Parts: sequence; structure tokens; C-alpha cells
Amino acid sequence: MAVPKQKQSHSRTTKRRSQHKISSPSINACPQCHSPRLPHRVCGTCGYYGGRAVMEPDSGHHGHEH
Repeated sequence: MAVPKQKQSHSRTTKRRSQHKISSPSINACPQCHSPRLPHRVCGTCGYYGGRAVMEPDSGHHGHEH
């Protein structure tokens, strides 16, 4: 089994770890209502995806009584 002969320096370790970061999600404009949405997802504002109505738009309430 291969084993490192020398200890890796702190500098080399942090250079390697500098690439371990989260990228922010890309946000596109909905072609129907132009509100921001994630790509390949149904628009929550108008309910359209791929040029056709897929679901009812979100009205803001959750459908249950308090």
C-alpha cells in the first residue's frame, strides 16, 4: 500500500482545501412571468413549466385552518 514519505505542509493542505466550497445556485427568470426561479423547476409564482400550466400558482396559504 502506498504511504506518503513526507508530511504534507499546512500550505499545501490549505491550497487543496481552498476548492472545497459551495457555489450559489443559479437563478433564471421565468419566461412566463419573469420572476426568479431555479432552472428545471416549476415556477412557484405562475405555475408554468415548459410553456404550459403544470400546477396552480401558490396563493400564500397552506390550506389548513388554525
